[in-house]
Amino acid sequence: MLNAVPRIKNSWELAKVSWSVLRSDKALAVFPFLSALAGLLVVGVVAGLTAATGVNGGSNGSLKAIGYVFIVVGYIAMALVTTYFLAALVHAANEALEGRRADLADCFAAANQRLPRLLPWAIVQASVSMVIQALESQRFVGQLVAALIGTAWAVLTFLTVPIIMLEDLGPINALKRSGQLLRGTWGENLSAQFGFGLFGLVAVLPGILVIAIGASSGSTVGIVVAAAIGVAWIVVVSLVVSALSGVYRTALYRFAVDGTSPPAFADADLANALGPRRGPSGFAGFSNN
Repeated sequence: MLNAVPRIKNSWELAKVSWSVLRSDKALAVFPFLSALAGLLVVGVVAGLTAATGVNGGSNGSLKAIGYVFIVVGYIAMALVTTYFLAALVHAANEALEGRRADLADCFAAANQRLPRLLPWAIVQASVSMVIQALESQRFVGQLVAALIGTAWAVLTFLTVPIIMLEDLGPINALKRSGQLLRGTWGENLSAQFGFGLFGLVAVLPGILVIAIGASSGSTVGIVVAAAIGVAWIVVVSLVVSALSGVYRTALYRFAVDGTSPPAFADADLANALGPRRGPSGFAGFSNN
């Protein structure tokens, strides 16, 4: 608990460094934007198909077997969309960290090359998401277990996509590799992710304030305009935070593997993001095994 404040402060600093990288190559924010659009398309298609053919008639509106199939396919499609665009972002971020600028075609070509790895990983992600969702629908104990599993899974898999992209490992080996690199550093990585969440929360406050002012104006036009501006601001912030997280996890992967910070993160404390544990190589949070 005593180390929580320094860790969160450090993750805040890492978020600011990631922001500087994003400012140097604004195209990095394109990938979360495209991911969001593709995700909305998937949701629309799955919802439409389920409503049209996957629901029983009558007042109960229960799902048919085909409806459950659509939902499973939807989970997998959403996971693939998220994974694919994150993979393209990781490639772009890695190029940016090395002082180069990859165009969109190169980033998508790199992600396409890893599709045989990314698709199985998306299926794994979708399966875990469905289990967590099923637990969350239960009472308190199930929700608590779901929260614990979700948190542990988020930390364990934090470096999986960079590993798949930059080491060309399959999903299971990439998962094991991610766990090895992050072994013993759960608290540090949780605080880092919390720091990025805090960064995003602070950034969305102006949008929330605009919505609140519009709601208190009593004018229909004022409410609509304020809501449009506020929601647009919150969406943009969400996309930017997603891009920052992609930059950060790529930089963290590079540090975990190489033991040296990428030039853009030279003044940042990536060692504390991985924790104080020393491996045989002398670097924090990992070993050469």
